[in-house]
Order: sequence, then structure tokens, then C-alpha cells
Amino acid sequence: MNTILETLLQEQENVIVIDASILHKDYVALDLSANHTDQLNLNLTNATIFEDFIEAHLSSNNAKVAFGGYQEIRNLYKRSTVFKDEITDERNIHIGLDLWIKAGTPVLAALDGKIHSFQNNTALGDYGPTIILEHTINHITFHTLYGHLSLDSLQDKKEGQSVKKGQQIATLGAPPINGDYAPHLHFQIIKDMEGKKGDYPGVSSKKDLDFYTKNCPNPNFLLKL
Repeated sequence: MNTILETLLQEQENVIVIDASILHKDYVALDLSANHTDQLNLNLTNATIFEDFIEAHLSSNNAKVAFGGYQEIRNLYKRSTVFKDEITDERNIHIGLDLWIKAGTPVLAALDGKIHSFQNNTALGDYGPTIILEHTINHITFHTLYGHLSLDSLQDKKEGQSVKKGQQIATLGAPPINGDYAPHLHFQIIKDMEGKKGDYPGVSSKKDLDFYTKNCPNPNFLLKL
């Protein structure tokens, strides 16, 4: 059964978070699960090779944006200590939705709200420049996170600054500034920020997945791709 927040998200219409000129018919699903990338023998450590793979997938499907990844188990994070060290469990389950398209693409606010926080998360494999917005609908407050942005996207930003649905808030970044990935937007819904600013986990361990499933509902409730 959907939570109250999930129901509210599903009621929103015409939510677009990248380039408003791109229609839904120009989106194509992309499978980056560990099983699939292993079968393809895809080199996930080289951002240029990875971007070439994305571009080929878009071209072969006559599409402009590739999307997917919510709760996908991935090998994409094995190269970075951000997701595994000597103490913590490995985090390899993606809890946002990725939208793969060229660097420089406009990033738009999903809904009316205000800037909660922002920062450049500079570790290899991290978000790079990141903006988090705060929204309130029917007295329920939640957040949307936009990761892998350009460095310019953080200029002239202020906490508490108002934003409107569909307003451009950023552009997509290129590697290595964006965490050294093929260009894409990591879009995530977060109920409780747990006191964090400018950053929030976008990948979960198996042990913590139940918590993050409840705290980070499927972004496709909003995007309806």
C-alpha cells in the first residue's frame, strides 16, 4: 500500500527534471544491474567508455534520454571507497533514478519549493556538485536531490532561496567534476534528511534497504516514465 507521500507524489502532473523540450517518447529504459553489465563486460571505471556505451544505447533506440536504476543492484560503485571500506557494509543498491544525457543539459526543479542545501561532494564516485530542494504539499514536507551537476550550478545559490516547478536550477556536469561518471542526473526523493546538508546517501547496503525504501520512495511516482 502506498504511503500518504507516495499518493501525493502520484497526484502531481507534468513533472520534468531535465530539458523540458524532450518528450516522454524520447526516453528509453537502461539496465545497469550487475548481472547485465557483467554480461556485457562493460568497463564501468572509464567515464569515456561508459559515455560511449550510453550514446550507443540512445542511438540504437532513437532516444534522447536513458533512465532507470531505482533499487538496481550495481557493480558501478566497486571502484570507490565511498561505498565500501573496512568497517561499513558494501553499498551497491541504487535508491534514486538516473537520467543519462549529455553534459550541459538543463536541470529543472521538480516542484515548487526552496533550496534546502547544496555542496560539491568531491570524492571519486560521489555526486560531485549537488543541490537539494525542500517541498511541502498538503503540510507534508519532503526533499528532492539533484546530483552530478556542473560546478557552475552552485554559483549564486542560497539556502532558503525559492524555486518554481520547472525552473532551471542547474546543468549536468561532465567527468571528472560530476564524480567521474558518464553525464547523468541522479534524482532522488527523500522524506527525512536526517540532519544532513548538501549530501544524502544515494546507494544502500542490503542491510539498510528497508529503511531507505521507506525514506526514499521511487522517483517514478513523480516522473511517470
